[in-house]
Amino acid sequence: MNSGRKRRVRLVVCLALALALAAGLIYTSFSAAAQALSPTQLLREAKPGVTYQLTGTVVAGSVRRLPDGLLDFRLADRAGARRSIAVRYSGAVPDPFRVGRELIVTGTVRSASFVASPGSMITKCPSKYSPAK
Repeated sequence: MNSGRKRRVRLVVCLALALALAAGLIYTSFSAAAQALSPTQLLREAKPGVTYQLTGTVVAGSVRRLPDGLLDFRLADRAGARRSIAVRYSGAVPDPFRVGRELIVTGTVRSASFVASPGSMITKCPSKYSPAK
């Protein structure tokens, strides 16, 4: 085999490997992304034993700290509190946690309540770019 042909074969092999790696990276990044569900969507679609991300706002008057270190509260849909779901959480509570704040928690549904994984709570800060009232 002459040197010109060897270079073309190497180039084709390298390009094929680069294309395969890029396709694998794209597939992995899209398959790992999970959309957070609202309480209404979760109550409609929930299956036992499946892990979900739940997003919503903390309902006023629903926050209770239990003696065993657990935190009980309710999350409602962002667009009006049509439906809400009870959430049981253990772990570190972020400083911005409060009534009316939007949260994302990861966990499973058990007996009509959402049991969040320890340490999975993320608070979403209100946007400073929201429209003026």
